[in-house]
Amino acid sequence: MRVTFLGTGTSSGVPLIQCKCETCTSTDPRNQRLRASIWIEWQGKSLLVDCSSDFRQQALREKIPRIDAVLFTHPHTDHIGGIDDLRAYNFIQKEAIPIFAHDWTERDLLKRYDYIFQPGPVEGGGIARLDVHRFSLDDPSIDVLGLKVVPIRLKHGSFETAGFRLGNVAYLTDWNRLPEGSEARLEGLDILILDCLRTTPHGTHLSLSESLDWIQKLAPKKTYLTHMGHELEHEATQKTLPNQVWLAYDGLRIHHQN
Repeated sequence: MRVTFLGTGTSSGVPLIQCKCETCTSTDPRNQRLRASIWIEWQGKSLLVDCSSDFRQQALREKIPRIDAVLFTHPHTDHIGGIDDLRAYNFIQKEAIPIFAHDWTERDLLKRYDYIFQPGPVEGGGIARLDVHRFSLDDPSIDVLGLKVVPIRLKHGSFETAGFRLGNVAYLTDWNRLPEGSEARLEGLDILILDCLRTTPHGTHLSLSESLDWIQKLAPKKTYLTHMGHELEHEATQKTLPNQVWLAYDGLRIHHQN
């Protein structure tokens, strides 16, 4: 398995528009964070987890050759805003792309992008062709093109988002509470990719101290922090972290033998 961090930033991205703080004015490229998403290459398949507002830029940067399926964590704009650009892969692959969504995400996608999922007459350049596969957060696992993916129920304020476990790698973004039953699905992880918005508490995301507490509870072998705002300057924050915990950065690739 190879995991590429397409973006590691929060909904506003980093730098923030017109912000003059140390992180936003930094020349360290690790402080330049597009909206959060990862690209997974696993057992011959190319999987996208979320399709961020910056997807076109991310796909060009990483030269992503194809997208076999997309897994959505939830329907906030920073996680779905690049959905129109999936049509480029329809043109290349000459087929619809399966997307996997739980009920909240499916409902919002069908409403906000009705022209994709309930199309009328198509004129001009066409629209994305996407096949929706709905899953439940209580499913023991979901079949994604023959690959076993375990959904993880997460609380994102009053909403529920989906985390995903693929083998011994888990991606858990946009959450601040772990409902009963979810922790058991996260035992024995080799790699945990974990939400970490900022240093101070937040109503829907983990703060740095909360992320470190969860790392201690879940005890993965390695952890990469993502979905970060401008409070977390890369080099200074990294110096404070325990062993085997890293701030991720855009373009980072990690390899793992599942």
